[in-house]
Amino acid sequence: MSHPDILFRLTETIEARKQSDPHASYVAKLLHDGRDKILKKIAEESAEVLLASKDGDSAHVVRETADLWFHCLVLLAHHNLKLEDVLGELRRREGVSGIDEKAARKAGQADNGTGRMNQDK
Repeated sequence: MSHPDILFRLTETIEARKQSDPHASYVAKLLHDGRDKILKKIAEESAEVLLASKDGDSAHVVRETADLWFHCLVLLAHHNLKLEDVLGELRRREGVSGIDEKAARKAGQADNGTGRMNQDK
């Protein structure tokens, strides 16, 4: 069994929970409560990862990162995206300098007259 298998099984469980009772499933409740609730959870978990890292507690960093990844998978499900979408993007970026990749993304965005860059993704 390869390590990503757990991520695929988890995404399958999250997908199945979309049809569950929000009173009986944490995932169903998050999805029912909507994007803002999911984003709030991701912000909270992100902060907890940062604090765990700052404390230098490796085990705590691992636990909080697992929480963050889980909530990111819920967000993907909310947007009807799949783990494969993210893995495909990582594959696309593999072997490309982070500096070059970021510059290419910026070059692909145009000012839409609002002073903000277009962010289609």
